[in-house]
Amino acid sequence: MSKYAVLNKRVPKLDAPEKATGRAKYVDDLTTPGMLHGAILQSPLAHAKILNIDTSKARRLPGVIAVVTAEDAGLVRYGVSPARYDETLFCHEKVRYVGDEIAAVAAVDLETAMEAVSLIKVNYDELAAVFTVKDAMTEGAPVLHEDYPRNICAEVHQEFGDVEVAFKECDLVRTDKFFSKRQDAAFLEPHGCLANYDLSGHLTLYTSTQVPHYIMRTVAMVLGIPVGKVRVIKPFVGGGFGPKCEATPVDLCASLLSMKTGKPVKVNYTREQVFLHSRARHQYVHELTMGVKKDGTLIALHNRVYLDGGAYTSFGIATVYYAGSLLGGPYRLPNMKFDGFRVYTNKPVCGSQRGHGGLIARAAFEQQLDVVAKELGIDPIEIRLKNAMETGDTSCNELYVSSLGLKECLEAVKKGSGWEVKKGNLPKGKGIGMACGFFVSGAGHPIYRSETFHSVVVIKVSDDGGTVELQTGSAEIGQGSDTTMAMIAAEALGVKLSGIRVVSGDTDLAIDLGAYSSRQTLMTGHATKEAAESAKKQVLEVLSEELNAPTKEMDIRDGLIIFKDKDLDFTDIRTRYMKEHRGWTDHPTSDFLTFREAARLAYLKRGPIVGVGKYKPPKLGGSYKGAAVGTSPAYSTAAHVVEVSVDLETGKITVDKATAAHDCGFAINITSVEGQMEGSISMGLGEALFEEVKFDKKGRILNPNLGEYKIPTALDMPNVKSIIVESNEPNGPFGAKEVGEGAILPTIPAILNAVYDATGVLIHELPLTPERVYLAIKAKKGKKYTSGI
Repeated sequence: MSKYAVLNKRVPKLDAPEKATGRAKYVDDLTTPGMLHGAILQSPLAHAKILNIDTSKARRLPGVIAVVTAEDAGLVRYGVSPARYDETLFCHEKVRYVGDEIAAVAAVDLETAMEAVSLIKVNYDELAAVFTVKDAMTEGAPVLHEDYPRNICAEVHQEFGDVEVAFKECDLVRTDKFFSKRQDAAFLEPHGCLANYDLSGHLTLYTSTQVPHYIMRTVAMVLGIPVGKVRVIKPFVGGGFGPKCEATPVDLCASLLSMKTGKPVKVNYTREQVFLHSRARHQYVHELTMGVKKDGTLIALHNRVYLDGGAYTSFGIATVYYAGSLLGGPYRLPNMKFDGFRVYTNKPVCGSQRGHGGLIARAAFEQQLDVVAKELGIDPIEIRLKNAMETGDTSCNELYVSSLGLKECLEAVKKGSGWEVKKGNLPKGKGIGMACGFFVSGAGHPIYRSETFHSVVVIKVSDDGGTVELQTGSAEIGQGSDTTMAMIAAEALGVKLSGIRVVSGDTDLAIDLGAYSSRQTLMTGHATKEAAESAKKQVLEVLSEELNAPTKEMDIRDGLIIFKDKDLDFTDIRTRYMKEHRGWTDHPTSDFLTFREAARLAYLKRGPIVGVGKYKPPKLGGSYKGAAVGTSPAYSTAAHVVEVSVDLETGKITVDKATAAHDCGFAINITSVEGQMEGSISMGLGEALFEEVKFDKKGRILNPNLGEYKIPTALDMPNVKSIIVESNEPNGPFGAKEVGEGAILPTIPAILNAVYDATGVLIHELPLTPERVYLAIKAKKGKKYTSGI
C-alpha cells in the first residue's frame, strides 16, 4: 500500500472543468444591477507640472455620474512597503511618467466614460525627464521625488567576509557586465475590478489580484474606510506572475467612484494600460567580479547592480535586496559583497515578477561561472557539483538551508540530457548549456511590520458528514493552489479528494497573505494540514468515547475508519445512522465504518466540527541590516540543461530541447509540479530571446500590445524532460516546498550558455534577438555590420 492515499499523484486541477467549459467567471464577466463603468485619465507626458484640471465639460456630458480627481481622493500616500509610500491615487502637483493617473469618471456605459475622460482638460508645464539610470543619477538631473536626491530610491551595501582580501588569494579573478531590458509579465487577463459600496458603509471589491489581503488593507487606508468594512474577493484570475501583487489605481478608482455614486462601478485596464501600470520586471545592469581557485573552488564575489525602477517604488526596496541576497546560494561562497542601487526614472513603475529580484542576477552569475569553468578547463556541471551547498549548510549571508537537493538535480540533468556525450561534440551552430537556480519558499516576513499569521485555514465538516469545506484567503491564480490545498486536506483528514470543497480568495474567510514569493504550498499548506488534523482529531475523539477505545488505535484513510483492533463493534453507530436516514438510497455497506457515519456522530455529540490551522514562520533573519529580505523557512533549487540551434547567418536561435530538474521537497501533485517547471521554461525562454518593452525619446511605450511585445507560443517551446527531485523539506507540509518561481531561474542562463557553446560568442545582453546575435557573431569574425539586416 502506498504511504499516501491522495498525495504524490497526478491530479487534474479542481477548476479545470469550469475553465474548459467557459463557466469560470472572471472580473469582466461580472455584472450587477445599476452597475456603472469607470475610465481613468492618464498623463500623456513623462514629467510635467499640473497647472490646472478642468472637468466641467466631462461633468456636463449626459450619462456621466461622477468625476473624481485628487481633490476628491485626498493625498494619502500608499505603495507596497511602508518604508517607501510614495504614490497617491491621483497626481496633484506633477506627473512623473506617461500613464500617471490624473482623474477618473463613472458613467452609464464604457463609451460615455471614455468620452468624458477625453473632455477633461489639463494644462501642463512640461519638465525635463530622465529615462536611463545614468541620466537619472547625473549631478543636476531633474529629480522625481524631492526626498530622494540623485533619484536614488534605495541603495544597499553589504559585505560578508572580506572580499578584497579574498580576491588576493584567488588564482583567477574575472569581471563581467551584464545588461537586461525591461520586460512585461504578459498575463492574458488585464487588471480589472468591480466595487460596490453599500448603504451600510461596507465595500465589497471583486478584483483580479494575487493578494486580496494586501488590497483590503491598502483600499481601507487610502479611502479611509474601517478595514473591517472592506471585503476583497478574488474571482477567477487570468494570470498574475507578480505584477498583480499590489493595489492598483483600478481598485482604488472603482472603490472611490462607488463611494461617490452609491452604485457598483466596474473598471478594467486596456492592454496598453497594463503596460503603463507595469509593476513588472526591472531593467538591470549587473557588474560581477568573481574569484576562484584553480581547482574551481569559489572564493569571493562582488556584485554591483543598478535597477531602473520607474517613477515610484512599488516592490523596489525588496527587489534590490533580492538582487544581492539570492546569490548567497546554492553554492558555498565564503565572501560576498553587494552594492545595489534602485533608481527612479520617468517611466512606468517596475515591481515584482516571477523570480523576483533574483532572475537577472542568476543569469549573470551562471553565465560568468561557465566562462570561469572554461578558462580553468573544468566541466560546467563539475564546477557546480564541487561548490554545491548541502542540507544543513548556512550561506555567508546567513541563509540556512534545511533541505537542498542541488547535487541530485545536477546528476539528474547530467544523465537525463546525455550531457557527457553531447558536451563538446555537437556540430557547428549547435550548443548545449546548463545553469542552476535558488529561491525562497515564501518570504519570512509580511510586507508590513506585523506579527500576524501568514495564513489561517478553516476546515468545516458538513453536519451530515458527507463533505468537507476548506475556507482560505489564499489566491488561486491558475497555479493550482486550490487543488494542492484540497489534496493536503484530504490526506491529513483521511477523506477522498472528491469530498473536499475549496472556497478561497475571500478576505472574509481567513487571513492569507496571498500568492507571491512562492509561499502558498509551504505556508497555506501548513495551515491546511493543521486544520484538517484538528478536525480529524475531533472526529476520532468522539469515536473513542463511543467505542471505549483509544484514539491511537484508530485512523481515517480514504474515507474509512481503520481500527487496529479488528474486533471493535460499530454496529450500533451504523444502525443509528441508517435509522436517521431511512428512505435514503446511499446507506453505507462497507465492512468499515465510513467517515460520513463517524463525522455525523461527532456532530450529534459535539455540534459543528470545525478545524482551524494557522501558520507563521519561525524567527528568521540574520544579524545585519536588510537581513529580513531573502529569509525563508525553506529554499528550492533547480538545474536545467538546454540545447539550441543558432543560424550563424541570421542569428536566429531555436531552443531544441530542455532537461529540467527541480527540488520541490515533495511533490504534492506531480502534474502541477511538472506544469510549473514547463511554464517556467516557456516564460524564461521568452525573456531570454525576444521580450523587451521599448520606449521612444519621450518615454512613450512603442509596443504596448501582445502583437508587438513578443511572447512564446507553443511553436517556440522545445521538448521538455521534467525531473522531480524530492529532498523532504522538514519545514514544509509533508516535506513540500516551492516550485512556482524557482523553476524559472536556470532557464535564461542555460540558454545563454548554450548559445555560447554553439557560437563561441559571449553575449552579455538580453534579449538574444537575431540582430544582437548576428552582430556579435560578425564582431567576433572582425566583419563590419551592414545595414538592412
